[in-house]
Amino acid sequence: MNLEQMKSCLYGVYAIAEEKSTANAEQLKLDNGAVINVFGNGNYNVQGKNSAEVKEHIEQCLGINKIIDKNKKVFIVYGHDEKARNELENILRRWGLEPIILDKKASGGKTIIEKLESQMPEIGYGIILATADDEGYRKDAPNEKMFRCRQNVVLELGMLLSKLGRERIAILLQHPNETERPSDIQGLLYIPFEDKLEPDASKLLAREIEDKLDIVIPASKL
Repeated sequence: MNLEQMKSCLYGVYAIAEEKSTANAEQLKLDNGAVINVFGNGNYNVQGKNSAEVKEHIEQCLGINKIIDKNKKVFIVYGHDEKARNELENILRRWGLEPIILDKKASGGKTIIEKLESQMPEIGYGIILATADDEGYRKDAPNEKMFRCRQNVVLELGMLLSKLGRERIAILLQHPNETERPSDIQGLLYIPFEDKLEPDASKLLAREIEDKLDIVIPASKL
């Protein structure tokens, strides 16, 4: 664990009263009396008052980081709204996750479906960007016209459902009062948004990802 990772681990739980460099380590003195030395090789030790409590907290952080490494790949399904896709990608990277976007992956002669299937074993979560790209209505009922997401989005949603299950999928639905839901399957999570994902939709998504992947996203990254 390097110095910045240690600070991130302490953030919101312990206050750093003093920070200084010693001959062989970066030293953090906490307001509860504990002293943490972070060495250049990634090792650390905890001394002083309340050291057992602080050490236990750091060990929990290390366990969380291992879970993040395991589940950090998040598959993004999207249509024509590249602005929303880019915003979502930037949000996920800020949270320390790895967004998987098919059109940024080398094809290797594979079809879209084959590329998607090849990524599935490593994916921890799926996000569907159901943006208002198309329009449609029931036959002979033009008065029911609503926005719809692209057909490829519906197809990939079905594939993710079969691989990940409902619990590990969130659907970000743009203009919810004017856009048709791509599926009426019970138990799917729909998070509404208008033109931007931040701050409201992203906060709801963060809580859902934390819960389903058993990770902690630092408050400073939200």
